[in-house]
Amino acid sequence: MKFRRYMIVAAALVVASIAVAQADDVSMASGSVHFSTPSSWVGIMQVDGDPEVRVFQVPDPSPSKNDTLARVSVTIKQVTDLQSFNGYVSNSVSKARDMKDYAPVASATGDQNSFIYTASESGVGYTYLERYWFRNGHAIQLRCARPTSSQAGSAWMASFDKGCNALAVSLNS
Repeated sequence: MKFRRYMIVAAALVVASIAVAQADDVSMASGSVHFSTPSSWVGIMQVDGDPEVRVFQVPDPSPSKNDTLARVSVTIKQVTDLQSFNGYVSNSVSKARDMKDYAPVASATGDQNSFIYTASESGVGYTYLERYWFRNGHAIQLRCARPTSSQAGSAWMASFDKGCNALAVSLNS
């Protein structure tokens, strides 16, 4: 498991060093979805097509960053109607529940399409926030994943959560 964790981190670092694209204004789904990210977030992956995906690394200034990858992803999938959207959300939630050490956390948002949970990746605890929207024939997923504990401390974790929430507001407008 440790080898897998190192491979994930190493791959992300290689991608980041090859294409260090600073994130700011992003357009997806042929321009129908726009959002902004903090300029400190680094674009580490882009997949075009269906689904379309953008992944951003959120820099962790602590030594624990060597074993973790704090990240935010936006995925857009074409869906035909609300029933297809609900199926997409159910499938994604089912995948989350299959993660090791999955545990739901009570959502403070009160939104039926927002999920907060903890799980493990390669033996490291992560906190996940997932939000979903249905707009213009697209299912939009925002997934924020950060270590449940970081040597960067609570201020960094609060900043990560604030950035994630700001992105959610941007996607919801």
